[in-house]
Amino acid sequence: MKNKTILQKAHEIVYERTEEQSRNYGDIQESMKKASAIASCISGTPISPEIIYFSIIGIKLSRESHAHKEDNLLDAVAYISALNDYLENGGNK
Repeated sequence: MKNKTILQKAHEIVYERTEEQSRNYGDIQESMKKASAIASCISGTPISPEIIYFSIIGIKLSRESHAHKEDNLLDAVAYISALNDYLENGGNK
């Protein structure tokens, strides 16, 4: 059987999350909204969910620049896909 591409793996992460993962981590869009609210409170500056996405993607790419690990790129691609969904749905998914 052919190995899955990184895009296929990212698709599974974003769109085919198991019920267990949803229970453990919650909906990704809701998590980003909550993270932005928490970061806004901590910093005293409004921080949007988009900035949270950009920050996490930046962290993943920064880690990749240190040493290649497929998981870094896989996570970055998955977060980029989730960000696109968030933006395409007007931030209301």
